[in-house]
Amino acid sequence: MKIIHHHLLREFASQFFFALSTLLFVFLLGRGLVQLADLVFNKDVDPFLILKLLLVSLPFIMTFVIPMAVLIASLMTFGKLSADNEITALRAGGVSIVRATAPIVVLAVVLSFGSFILTDKIASVTHYTYRRLLTQIGIESPAAVLEEGTFIKKFKNFIIFIYEIDKNKLKGIRIYQPQEGRPTRTIVARKGELISIPEKNIVKLKLIHGTSDEPDAKDPSKLYKLTFKTYDLPLNLTDVRANEELGKKPKDMTIRELRDEIRRLGEDGIKATYPLSAEIHNKIALSFACLAFLLIGIPLGITTRRGDRSLGFGIGLILMTAYWTLLIGGKALAQKGLLPPFLALQFSNFVVGGIGLTLFVKLARR
Repeated sequence: MKIIHHHLLREFASQFFFALSTLLFVFLLGRGLVQLADLVFNKDVDPFLILKLLLVSLPFIMTFVIPMAVLIASLMTFGKLSADNEITALRAGGVSIVRATAPIVVLAVVLSFGSFILTDKIASVTHYTYRRLLTQIGIESPAAVLEEGTFIKKFKNFIIFIYEIDKNKLKGIRIYQPQEGRPTRTIVARKGELISIPEKNIVKLKLIHGTSDEPDAKDPSKLYKLTFKTYDLPLNLTDVRANEELGKKPKDMTIRELRDEIRRLGEDGIKATYPLSAEIHNKIALSFACLAFLLIGIPLGITTRRGDRSLGFGIGLILMTAYWTLLIGGKALAQKGLLPPFLALQFSNFVVGGIGLTLFVKLARR
């Protein structure tokens, strides 16, 4: 029996690490490797900061990738075993599917608890670090928060449109400053330059050759055009403060911090149970998706009788899409208080795991 267990574990492990590395690469691309490269080569962001950004994003990405890798590995492993008639040979030798797969089920349970620690203790901290690094990039390299050809609303009190951006050099600048009860102030410049002043947490926009609307001294409700050769405009990034002042979002908190926050808000008379509890159960549900995916992956793999990786990824993609749809929908319902957080967030695991367990039992009885 040990030989069979070792064989199955070895096969599953090889497929798992293949799926893990492939999915990790895809997720990193989706996370914006191209955009990060643009920050380095076109907007003069320190490459070391970009490397740190990538590294701290890995734990959060892994919380999604690990359950997916378990699903694809189970589909490919048992699809291949079934296609090679090894499952038939096991049954002929009197070895049940339950006994044969027991070590892999135990491994999935271990992965689930490992994912829980990763999601709660590590990914929460690194996700907060990721946001702090983004803030730091915005302060030290203000061009990194700009995008040409679009209305930029990241600067407090101003809406900015820039036609061309080349590192810190700008061309075709239009700045709008909405004023309550007064006409919107407009500044137009042929070109400009961004100058960062990190110690003051401000960005100075040096405008060159343009016009500016200025309030009339006799009637502030009226504006007049002022032509300038150079015009320095200080800008404050919205919500940009010192890194240590950056507030934590629910995703940045551990379960203990979320529970403490629920208690503190409750003491202040603020009912925040539903949105914060939804995040707690989201972490739990995502962690134990490993077990749910394995339970449905084993019988589906055996039934399809295909060890082809493209087919495994295809079936896995369909199942994962259905799972994430249920999870995201459940979280939205829980945050609005329409369903209890436990039921709303664990529903996806109950459905996928329940279907898988039913198929598994039927398969074991054959």
